[in-house]
Amino acid sequence: MDSPPPTTEQSSTDCCQGHQTDPPGPQSSTDDTNIQQNTTNGNDKGQRDSPPPTTEQKGRNAGNCSADICQGDQTDPPGPQSSTDDTNSQQNTTNERDKGQMDFSSSKTEQGSNAGDCAANRCQGDQMKGSQSLTDDTNSQENTTNEINLESFLKDLGLEQHYRKKLSLQNILQIDKKTIDDEPAKCKSHLPWHFLKKLMMVNVTARNVKYDSDKNSNDDGMSENTELDFNDLFDVANSEDMVNPLDVITALFLCSDGFVQQQMALKMSMCQFPVPLLLPSCDSQQCTLMLWAMRDIVKQYRPEALSESKDFTEERIVLSNLPMVSFVRLGECSLSKSETLNKLLSNSQQYHNIFVHHNMECGDSPRRISNGLTEITWYLPCGNKNIDIFSQPVAVANLRGDIESFETQYAFLCQASAAVFVFLDKLDDLSRLSKKQHHQTQIFLVGNIGDKFPDVTFLNQVTKTLGLTKNNLLFKKNQENYANFIKRLREAVSKVISKTERKMSIEQMANIAHELRIWVDEDFPECQTAKQHADAITAEIQDTLTFKEEQLPLQGQIWKELTSLEKEEFRLQKLGSENIEKRKSDLKEKIDTLRQNQNSKDFSNAMKSFITALSLPQIERNYFLKWMQIYLDDVSRIKLSELRDLYEEKRKSSENKEEIKQLDQQLTNSSLGTEHFFREMGQMYEASRFLPETDPSRQQLKYLPELCAQLLMDGFPFELVDGDASNIPLQWVSDVLSQLNEIVSPKNKILVVTVLGVQSTGKSTLLNTMFGVQFAVSCGRCTRGAFMLLIKVHEEFKTVLNCDFIVIIDTEGLKSLEGAQLNKNRDYDNKLATLVVGMSNITITNLATENLTEMKDILQIVLHAFLRVREIDKKPKCIFVHQNVSSAAAHEKNTQAQDHLLKLLNELTQTIAQTDQKECKSFSDIMEYNPNTGNFFIPGLWNGNPPMAPVNVGYSEAVYELKKSLIQPMENVDFGAYSICKFQSCLKILWDAIKHENLLLSFRDSLETVAHNRLRTEFEDWDNKFINEVKQWITDAETKISNRKSNNLTKSETKKLVKALKKTATIMLSDGERKILDNLTQYFSQTEGLVHLVTGYRENYEKKVKKDRQGLEKLVNTRLQMAEDIALKRYYRQNYV
Repeated sequence: MDSPPPTTEQSSTDCCQGHQTDPPGPQSSTDDTNIQQNTTNGNDKGQRDSPPPTTEQKGRNAGNCSADICQGDQTDPPGPQSSTDDTNSQQNTTNERDKGQMDFSSSKTEQGSNAGDCAANRCQGDQMKGSQSLTDDTNSQENTTNEINLESFLKDLGLEQHYRKKLSLQNILQIDKKTIDDEPAKCKSHLPWHFLKKLMMVNVTARNVKYDSDKNSNDDGMSENTELDFNDLFDVANSEDMVNPLDVITALFLCSDGFVQQQMALKMSMCQFPVPLLLPSCDSQQCTLMLWAMRDIVKQYRPEALSESKDFTEERIVLSNLPMVSFVRLGECSLSKSETLNKLLSNSQQYHNIFVHHNMECGDSPRRISNGLTEITWYLPCGNKNIDIFSQPVAVANLRGDIESFETQYAFLCQASAAVFVFLDKLDDLSRLSKKQHHQTQIFLVGNIGDKFPDVTFLNQVTKTLGLTKNNLLFKKNQENYANFIKRLREAVSKVISKTERKMSIEQMANIAHELRIWVDEDFPECQTAKQHADAITAEIQDTLTFKEEQLPLQGQIWKELTSLEKEEFRLQKLGSENIEKRKSDLKEKIDTLRQNQNSKDFSNAMKSFITALSLPQIERNYFLKWMQIYLDDVSRIKLSELRDLYEEKRKSSENKEEIKQLDQQLTNSSLGTEHFFREMGQMYEASRFLPETDPSRQQLKYLPELCAQLLMDGFPFELVDGDASNIPLQWVSDVLSQLNEIVSPKNKILVVTVLGVQSTGKSTLLNTMFGVQFAVSCGRCTRGAFMLLIKVHEEFKTVLNCDFIVIIDTEGLKSLEGAQLNKNRDYDNKLATLVVGMSNITITNLATENLTEMKDILQIVLHAFLRVREIDKKPKCIFVHQNVSSAAAHEKNTQAQDHLLKLLNELTQTIAQTDQKECKSFSDIMEYNPNTGNFFIPGLWNGNPPMAPVNVGYSEAVYELKKSLIQPMENVDFGAYSICKFQSCLKILWDAIKHENLLLSFRDSLETVAHNRLRTEFEDWDNKFINEVKQWITDAETKISNRKSNNLTKSETKKLVKALKKTATIMLSDGERKILDNLTQYFSQTEGLVHLVTGYRENYEKKVKKDRQGLEKLVNTRLQMAEDIALKRYYRQNYV
């Protein structure tokens, strides 16, 4: 990913964007000064200079901030300062980690000389010199140069211009040459982009930030000198040439706006990386609580209390009231704190490097700007006692650096944590710990005792001062097994979790941050103003259905009636014998009446507030929409979770289809997102088109398409198809696209990529991973429709791809539970697929290969869509994605799957073509498809058991290969990218054609007809054969009875014969019935063909068999009785007349 060029936004917008990370407040005079930092690897006494400058001073007085914001005005955090803050760290006389042992002697180690006043060093740039020590956090080699300048470091990483002009999502998500470039990083300036590229694709190798410099890459080939030189075998690479992963992460958070920070935190959490809780600025004494950055993280877990019910908890992590356990270091420590934490939080079956430590790639490189960083992760149980380490959820914080240098962070952790575990080697350091007044929490001491014996008297004195017992001392003995030490540490943490009443959400921690004058990343006017606007709307929501009916009325029943009338207007289904023109006039009158009804309604308070907020400046508008998404998701999540549980219960146990249908409707009614507000805007706008052009209401709404077009440019999805009404507000969508075209012209060429697939099969996650976008993936979401999203192509790459933007279309609700019940016509899926395929240059079909029936269903829908768009001379490229394929699957197995799929595609193509009377013999006749390059087999998303499983690196790599396969061919093949105007006109033409087609689009119905005809033909063969056999038997029986004279039968013998024949008939009928039922069973057990489409008719045919048997039995009895009566009458005449 190339370093993106500076954006061309207005300066006022830049000011706002720059403020995502930089809270307001008076700026230090040292903002642009080269600031020193002590980078000693052990004691982390790097000085923190003035905070990043607020870029909103332009045009606004920072003094207008709220009281909470103004608390961040002071440069130096409050609280008692250690007397050793400005001194150099002690030098560790041993540079090998395994020699470091805990020093329990009571004598004080001589401290280094004072390096000078800290503030003076910050302002004047004096060089601080001190010795480097070996610590648990970095365990790196001694750094001989202690002067670190943030601006200089950012320049090394190529980020200097983004320190004040922050990186935006548009910067990092745009398509460029680096998007598909597999070249390793060659220099430090490549590292941030390699990290971001992998992180956006949730690749757990993102923290591998080693780069291949030229001096390290010329060791190939044989030297001309034939003498053997073994010196290189014993050379140790200089870790100072490398960059610590934590420095890259810290730099990117410092240089990114709030939306990029949210995306980074979300993706890092999915990778099971810790995320910044307190972000330091190494050129100031200040740090920032990253509350906003974590607001997008939603976690699912199953605590012990829910293990029996198999229910789970799903909540936004910043709102979760959890105990927090913190881990810090005091002085030097030979135990690696971070590596110990990784072992603590991992079980033997699922080890993961959660925290960066010295044994990881570049983990031993000196930290330059990340000292003082406090990371947070969460241990969340899955409800399985054999897997869970802790039965209850817990937050785990890790402070990077010596608490002597970072007292504010330490004070914060003491107030927010249920327990703080202090790692240390020297017992002397405890005396400094005892002087601190932050012990509002339980303290544990952790260290490596080795073969030394402590000064018991001194230990007793210190522990009494700290209020500790021996249970609070966790010292690893010299001969103790490391696994046993971890076990003891786990037991201590488990006791804390189970007994503590100290639970706190991250949102509540903001109060502690304010008290300690720690900045909170949300505490700046744009974010707070946006929050207030969102609060004003969402605070009124008590019941989602009631809210939608009262505040969003236009998209309800009126819109659905309009949809029905529009369809009838095109199709004239109910024409009957009426005159066509009269019917059209009647329909137009009804439509006008409904539009007048919409226009007669006053704008609701919610919509007034929503539109007002959208009219805010760009940065506030974007924050407002994000706050709305957060609040609405939280409101819907609770209700939808309850309904889905009830739905599953009823679906399995109840035969009352009406009850299940009502639950389906409730699920749809309970879903509420920003898309519903935009739907209402669309209806308001469409209704206003029926007003006179000078009408104030129409004038008031005419700028709405421009607002939505700008939101598309800002990276927000836009709804093309309203799936609940199965309709497109065509005027609204067309005008939004027209405004979008005006904004980007003449650079308006787009290439459209569509993804089709069954609901809840990982389709949106696939898109989010591939392009780093943010389609909704919450299990609570059940909004149906088609959404488009715009991704910019880098200026230098446009000529290569021959387009300016890539448009991603995601379909929601295809074959969803809700749609299966609510859409009686069952043509919604077909209409949606036909539309989006017709709009696309490339179509990705997402298949859940473990379910053959579902795979056939989605293929039939997609194939029908492909066949229909073939009529408009369009032959889009087709790619099939097979999800949840084992990574261990052999190539041969995948080849067999390809062959099977191709065979199935050809069979279905022929069947559909016959049904629609089209001339197609194979799938390649309607689509550009190569079975060797058009199939991608993607393993499962998670590597292990969620919620503690990271994303499977195989998943990320496979999706990356899919992404390359989409973009690389664009360099050589013209996929027919077209203008936004043509996209707009294509949408209208296709939608009009779809509305005209009526039942021809109900393709699944036509396939069912084919399948049903086959079944009926088979059944009629069996049934007719049975009936003919019975009729022949009846004829033979009648003959036998009528020939009684030749047999010389008496009256009683005749009756006896008829009785025996009836008994034989009963056996014959039972055998015939059983034979047909067996044939039906065998027929429905087939896996090939279209049998699965008519399984619902099986019961009807079984009933028909029984009914036919009863009819035949009645016929047999009647005919035999008649034959008996005739025979007896003849007998009577012959013997008595």
